Amino acid sequence: MEPAHKSKPVLNRQWLRRIGFQCLAVLATLIVGIVLIGFAQRVGWLRGADSESVASPDSTTTEYTCPMHPEIRQDAPGKCPICGMPLVPVATSPAEHDHPERTSETAADEAQYICPMMCTPPHSEPGKCPVCAMPLVKADIGGGGGERSVAIDSYARRILGIRTAKAGSGEVFRTIRTVGEIAYDEERVATIAAYVDGRIEEMFAEYIGVKVAKGDDLAVLYSPQLYSAQVEYLSTRQTPALNALTGDSDRLNDVAEDNLSEFGMSKSQIDALRSTSKAQKRLPIASPIGGTVIEKHKVEGDYVKTGEAIYRVADLSTVWLMLELYPSDASAVRFGQQVEAEIQSLPGEIYTGRIAFIDPMVDPMTRTVDVRVEMTNFDGRLKPGDYATATIRVPAVPREKVYDPALAGKWISPMHPQIIRSEPGQCPICGMNLVPTSELGFVDEPLPEQEVVSVPRSAVLMAGDNSVVYVETEPGVFEIRKVTLGQMTDEQAVILDGISAGETVATDGNFLIDSQMQLGGKPSLLDPSRGEGNGRN
Repeated sequence: MEPAHKSKPVLNRQWLRRIGFQCLAVLATLIVGIVLIGFAQRVGWLRGADSESVASPDSTTTEYTCPMHPEIRQDAPGKCPICGMPLVPVATSPAEHDHPERTSETAADEAQYICPMMCTPPHSEPGKCPVCAMPLVKADIGGGGGERSVAIDSYARRILGIRTAKAGSGEVFRTIRTVGEIAYDEERVATIAAYVDGRIEEMFAEYIGVKVAKGDDLAVLYSPQLYSAQVEYLSTRQTPALNALTGDSDRLNDVAEDNLSEFGMSKSQIDALRSTSKAQKRLPIASPIGGTVIEKHKVEGDYVKTGEAIYRVADLSTVWLMLELYPSDASAVRFGQQVEAEIQSLPGEIYTGRIAFIDPMVDPMTRTVDVRVEMTNFDGRLKPGDYATATIRVPAVPREKVYDPALAGKWISPMHPQIIRSEPGQCPICGMNLVPTSELGFVDEPLPEQEVVSVPRSAVLMAGDNSVVYVETEPGVFEIRKVTLGQMTDEQAVILDGISAGETVATDGNFLIDSQMQLGGKPSLLDPSRGEGNGRN
């Protein structure tokens, strides 16, 4: 009994293994058969009556359709009237041609839903765009309206968020914004240098930033060469008899005095030498201007040679703001024009100045024009080296003359535009005669406003060289207009040609209107000249 009991599991395993092999064989046979049948039909080994009729050249035709717009079908090659893509050939069955009228009517009746951003081709059912997730909107292929317009019903108008505004007429100003750096007024900077070889024995301005007044002693220079020149000068004056014999008394005195001047002695120091008749080996060096020490090159005990700089002093009561403008902006500003600047280290505070110089050349490296603004530093808070953001307000359409109330009927310095007077005179800085502001392009009376057509900036659609707006010619009907743009401001766009003042333009949703025009195969932003008799369809 025990051997029979042990052989039962072995028989079961053998039986199961045999059944498994048989199933696998049947399955493999079926797969091979299916593959062979399919291959035979593919290469034409097996043909039935139905297949022969389908494969017959007389029963198949070729149509051309758009890959993006399958509702577009033609009998000949061409381009899609909606998107312009080349049509591709497709084979059609007889059933598709038995009822051509019904097929076209069905395609025309089918509603299409488009993404407002045109991310994907039209959809046959409502929903959301799979790319940007915006709700699809119902589109009427063709859009109604005329050849260059589209009709938008009130419901679609609300969905698309279309808003309008009227084109205006009047003066338009634009703001030029740029950044600049505050610099020293180079006309108010003095270098204190050694006029003669010597040694610095004492320095009174110990560090940069010290404020000094005109005439303050900055250092003491010991110079044997200067001492010899003083002795020579005194000797010349103390030998009048010898000078009288030669007849050169005055000339020799003048030469000796000139030598002292060239060695850095001031007129008051020479007068003191003449009165005391005592030569000094040490010469005090005074500041020629009042201001702030901005450079210190030597220390006590240093030897200096003739011409070596010891200090630089700058008068910071006036500073320069150095700007760089594009040539198109530089041509719109003029000498004496007011500039507003916000200093980086003083946020929220506005300082004003006037343009003192416009470079006549364009920098070949930066392709910009240097413009210098002169600013009065009343409280000393404008520090050279600091950055500033400058704004200049100019007419959007340039004018030959401008009106500035602060300059009306005034006289101005041709070198320092901060010097403005009510009557003729001389500039207290450079001594030049003041000139009437009218000679610099300013008028004494307000000018009449320019009649400039403008629209909100958002109303203009731009792509490459094309600029279009959509004009609402009648309620719900928007017509495309190609326009010629002037200057663009932050909020407005000047229109030189294309629309008239008072016309209503779309300011929001105009891109979606343009999408409807594209779906209808009409002129749009990408091709605003479509249908103007240029052979394009």
